[in-house]
Amino acid sequence: MGSWWRYPPLRNALAAGLIAAAGFVLAHVRLIPEGIENFFYWVAIPLGGWHWAREGIEELVREREVGIEILMLAATAGSGFLGLWDEAAALVFLYGAAEGTEEYTYARTRHFIRALLDLAPKEARVLRDGHEVTVPAESLEPGELFVVRPGEALATDGVIREGRSSLDESPVTGESIPVDKGPGEKVFAASINRQGALTIEATATFADNTLAKIIHLVEEAQERKGKAQQWIERFGRRYTPAVLAVALGFLVAPVALDLPWETWSVRAVVLLVAAAPCALIMSMPVAMAAGIGSAGRRGILIKGGAHLEHLGTIRVVAFDKTGTLTHGRPAVTDLRAFAGTEQELLAAAAALEHYSEHPLARAIVEHARGAGVMPPPADASEALAGAGARGEIGERIWYVGSPSLFATLGSERGSAEAEIARLQSEGKTVVLVGEGQRVRGLIALQDRLRADARATIARLHALGIRTVMLTGDNRRTADAVARTVGIDDVRAELKPDDKVRAVGQLQREHGAVLMVGDGVNDAPALAAATCGMAMGAAGTDAAIEAADVALMADDLGKIEEALRLGRKARRVSAQNIVFSILVLVALIPSAVAGWISVAFAVLVHEASELLAVANGLRAGRMPEAGQEER
Repeated sequence: MGSWWRYPPLRNALAAGLIAAAGFVLAHVRLIPEGIENFFYWVAIPLGGWHWAREGIEELVREREVGIEILMLAATAGSGFLGLWDEAAALVFLYGAAEGTEEYTYARTRHFIRALLDLAPKEARVLRDGHEVTVPAESLEPGELFVVRPGEALATDGVIREGRSSLDESPVTGESIPVDKGPGEKVFAASINRQGALTIEATATFADNTLAKIIHLVEEAQERKGKAQQWIERFGRRYTPAVLAVALGFLVAPVALDLPWETWSVRAVVLLVAAAPCALIMSMPVAMAAGIGSAGRRGILIKGGAHLEHLGTIRVVAFDKTGTLTHGRPAVTDLRAFAGTEQELLAAAAALEHYSEHPLARAIVEHARGAGVMPPPADASEALAGAGARGEIGERIWYVGSPSLFATLGSERGSAEAEIARLQSEGKTVVLVGEGQRVRGLIALQDRLRADARATIARLHALGIRTVMLTGDNRRTADAVARTVGIDDVRAELKPDDKVRAVGQLQREHGAVLMVGDGVNDAPALAAATCGMAMGAAGTDAAIEAADVALMADDLGKIEEALRLGRKARRVSAQNIVFSILVLVALIPSAVAGWISVAFAVLVHEASELLAVANGLRAGRMPEAGQEER
């Protein structure tokens, strides 16, 4: 995508305008003989009209459809037939300039997305036989190891095998805060390595990395049309031939009704220009393309104009809990030692849970490691299915597990009962640690809320949107999370089909519903909602496929951004539609009554089209939070 003067439709139209203007000026200051100015117009007309006239004829021949270009071609031919060559040249110049500007503007919105691919380096340092070899990024194959030094960008997706660093993933996720990553963690193409050197195993080719998928999805989405746009195009396919038929009627009527043929032939030409619905036809595509492209640059993949329209109508946002409002990974929140110290309690629990793969066990072991607590050796460790674990520490039998496990052991929990009840009322999972039948203390764990959950819910409420949690978790935990973040309604202990029914009920009661989940196990509810949104979809094909909108990062704030973009795109499109219809309502009667000339009709018509395009581009500009831009 180069500068505008390198874009042939726009460049040629402007050149035609200059040639026509030169002929007009030279003739009116009498520097050329009378009649010679027509030669300037005869050069300008084919130069400025070649691109759009060819498109119109091809559409007529291939698809048997009369497009706006045919109306403009007929108006140009009619003006020339009547000897109005200056007005024919003005029509070609103004229409060509408007169409060229429109196409150039649309191409620019696509170019901004494709420019993301340039952020990934074109070369990579691949490790082969223990040596670094610089190769073209396109030649990288999955499984190959490549090295990325500080300050460099990643050539493709991969998994870190050696090294730790902070990575700027904003080109993929739209999240500007760098993310700390180490061995075993996924990384994405075009991410910038801020610190240490990394050795990465490629998991995708250059052409199939996450960045390339984003570009492909956004380009496909810009081609998918919303309902309003489809209606406008259907209207245009019927309206345009009707205008052509009426204009032909204006040429036939004078013969049948003994009217002045010259007057009505001029009106026919004016009508062809005035009634062409260019601004109306372009009122939606530019706004939708701008909105989808802007969202894609922010790490929000909207998979079509219809979904962008839907985002603008949302009245309720329904959240899954685990992995959406929370991180989906439990963490230790409380330690209570009834005998001994908290470090001793944590060490014993970590020793018993050391080899377990249970999420709660992993959380306890990771917490001990992070606190610098070294667990003692545990012998004869044994997992107790669904309850906990037991093992020998220092020739004594220790247990770690749920309160129900210690109840079956006949342990006396005494004063711990009140503490257990309090922690469970907060939605936390309580794990007891005991030596024999004696409870030594407890550990409370909870799936951590995302840091921006409360702020996101508050901003959604400020937009007038109702928030609901749909979760399979127990009622007590769900209520605790809802109270913390300020969600309006909670529906807990739901199976997948229950979530689908809940979404349907919300739609009947409140209107359009946005379902936000992980895109895989919430797929039925995502599909049932007016619009489905997957969180943290970067590098996950299943999540991207399951939803109508995919957030590349685990950033709840992107939900509000997507809704604001949807509202703005709908608002801008509505403004364009109303404006375009008002222009037609004013121009058509004026053309029929003979109140306006060809030149005036052309000027107003093309100016309205350019205004519609310029206004449509506003849909890609994100209004600040708290500011609903007009």
